Amino acid sequence: MKTIKIAIVLLIISVSTTKGQLATSTIMNQSTSKTLIENKMENHALQVVTDFLTAVQKGDHTKLATIIHPAIEWDQPGNNRFSGIKKSATEVFQMVGGMFHYSENTLALTKIDVIAINGNSVACLLHWKAAQQVGKTMSVDNIDVYTVENGQITKAKIYSADLAQENGFWGN
Repeated sequence: MKTIKIAIVLLIISVSTTKGQLATSTIMNQSTSKTLIENKMENHALQVVTDFLTAVQKGDHTKLATIIHPAIEWDQPGNNRFSGIKKSATEVFQMVGGMFHYSENTLALTKIDVIAINGNSVACLLHWKAAQQVGKTMSVDNIDVYTVENGQITKAKIYSADLAQENGFWGN
C-alpha cells in the first residue's frame, strides 16, 4: 500500500512537472514567436527605408513612387516655402521638386550616419547639402523618422539640426 502511495505521489509530481514544462515551453514559444514577428517587422521597415534613401541618393523617382504611400503624411519643419504638413505623395513630390528647382538641382543627400529601428518606425541621421548661384549654401543634419506599413512609408517627420539655416536658404 505504501508503494502504491509513493507511486501515485511520484506520478502526480511527474505530471505537474510536465505540465509546468509545457506551460513554460508554450510561454517561451509565444515569446519567441512575438520576438521573431517583431524582428521581421523591423527588418522589413529597415529594408523599405534603406531602399527609399538609396532611391533618394540616386534620384530614382520610379522607385520612390512605389515606396511612398499615396496618402503619406510628411511633416517638414521650419518657417519657409517648403515647411508644413504634406498630406499626399503628390504634395511631397511637389515639395521636393520645388526644393530641387530652388536649389538649382544641387540638393543632395550626402551622408546617412545612423539608422535606428523601433517596430515599424525608423529614425535616420542624414546630412543634406545644397547651393545656389547667388552664393547661398546649406549644409545641415536632419533626423528623419519614417513609419512603414505594408511595404510603404506612410508617415515622415523631419527634424532639423539648424532650422535657421534651412529657413534662410529656402526663404519664404
